[in-house]
Amino acid sequence: MNWSFSGQIERFEGEGHMHFLALPKALVGEIRGQGARRVLKLMNELGLTLLLLCLAISGAHGQDIVLGNAQMDVYLPWLHSKRVAVVGNHTSVVGDVHLVDTLLAQGIDIRHVFAPEHGFRGEAANGADILDGSDAATGLAIYSLHGKHRKPQLEQLADIDVVVFDIQDVGARFYTYISSLMLVMEACAEADVELVVLDRPNPHGHHMQGPMLDPAFKSFVGSIPTPMVHGLTLGEAALMGCAEGWIEVPEQWVPRIVTCQGWSHGSDFHLAIRPSPNLPSTTSIDLYPSLCLFEPTVVSVGRGTPHPFESIGHPSLGLGTFAFTPVSTPGAAPHPKHENANCVGQHLGELAAKWRTESSAAHGQPRPGFTLEPLETWARQWMAQQGSLDGFITSPSFFDKLAGTDALRLALEAGTPLTALEATWANQHAAFFETAQPHLLYPWNAPLPGR
Repeated sequence: MNWSFSGQIERFEGEGHMHFLALPKALVGEIRGQGARRVLKLMNELGLTLLLLCLAISGAHGQDIVLGNAQMDVYLPWLHSKRVAVVGNHTSVVGDVHLVDTLLAQGIDIRHVFAPEHGFRGEAANGADILDGSDAATGLAIYSLHGKHRKPQLEQLADIDVVVFDIQDVGARFYTYISSLMLVMEACAEADVELVVLDRPNPHGHHMQGPMLDPAFKSFVGSIPTPMVHGLTLGEAALMGCAEGWIEVPEQWVPRIVTCQGWSHGSDFHLAIRPSPNLPSTTSIDLYPSLCLFEPTVVSVGRGTPHPFESIGHPSLGLGTFAFTPVSTPGAAPHPKHENANCVGQHLGELAAKWRTESSAAHGQPRPGFTLEPLETWARQWMAQQGSLDGFITSPSFFDKLAGTDALRLALEAGTPLTALEATWANQHAAFFETAQPHLLYPWNAPLPGR
C-alpha cells in the first residue's frame, strides 16, 4: 500500500537524523513499509500506545524534540466524533506517515484539506497560485489558501467542527505560512469553529532581527507587527495574535496549542523535510532571512540552481568569484532570474558555518545568525557603477512589503550606513520581546533580543 501523501516527502540528505522512540525493529519495518491501518492494528496487538509513533528529531546534546503532531494522545480526543479539516502540506508528517493518513486510519472524519503557498504536497513554485482540487488517493477536496482566496470561506467551514493546522515554518515574517495561520484563525473565529495548532520548533527561534512592520506596508508577505525575524513558533504567534489584537477575534475564542516537547528558544533544530522547494538545506534556511530582500533586486539568490538561498550573484556586477547558472527548474524556479546566464558572486555557506561555530563557542548551541551586510555591499557596488541605486531594486513596492517599511530602501538609496537603523531596530526588538514574553510557550535560552 502506498501512502496517499507520504510519497511526496523529500528529506534532507545527511542533515540531522530521525528515529522512532522505543519501537521494536520489526515494528519500525512495518511503519516504513506498510499502510497506516496495518501499523495501528499491529500496535494494538503489541499493546503499544499511539504515542510511540512519535517522531524524535535529534537536537543538541542528544536531546529528543517531539513535535506537536506526534502527541496524538493529547489531541485525538478533541477530534473524535467531530467533522475535521486539515491545513497542511508535505511537512505535515508523523514519523514517515502523513498526518492526514494517520488521522484517517484512526477513524477521524476529515471532510477536506486546505493548501497554503506551494500547495498541499509542497510542489508549487514560490508565489504560484494554487488551484482548488481533490486528492486522487483519498478523494478529499483540497481548497487553496494561495489563489483566488487566501482565507477559508465560510461555506468551506459550514460542515466543520475543528480545523487542525500542522505546517513547518522557518521564522521569517515574509514566509507566508504565518500569514495563512492568521487568516485561518480569523475564519475559524467567524465561523465559530475550533482551531488546533500542532506546534513545531522555529529554526530561527533564538533571535529577533530586522525591521519591525510598519502598518502602512502590511501585506500577505508581512501581516504581523513583529521584527522580520520574529523568534516565535506558530503556536506562540497564534496566542499572541489573539491577545495582542493582531487579528479580530472574539475574546472568548482561543486556539488550542499542542506544544513541542524538549525544545526551547535556543535549541539547535534541523528540519528533516524541506519546508518549501527553494529551501533544500539547513544552510539555505539559515541564510533565508538575510537573503530574501535580494528577491526584488537585480541580484540572483540562486533560484534555478541546486543550492538556492546559499549564493548570490549577477552577470556583470563583479563582486566575488563564485559562479553559477540559473536554469529552469519545474516546481521550484520555472523561470529564475538571469535564466541561462552565467552569474558571478558569493557562496555564503562559510558565513552560515561561521555563525554556528561562533554561537556554539559562545552559548553552547550552534545557531544561525542574521545580517544585511551583503545587501548593503551589493547596493553600494551598483551605486559605484551606475551613479545611483536606480534599477537595482526592480520592484520598490515589493521590496518595502518584504522589509515591512520603506526606511530600509530609502537608506540604501541615500547611501546611508544601516548602523543607525539597526540601532533603532534593536530598541524595538527589546520592546517586542517584553510584549511577547507572556505568550511564549518555551523557555528563552538565548541572548535577549535587542541587548
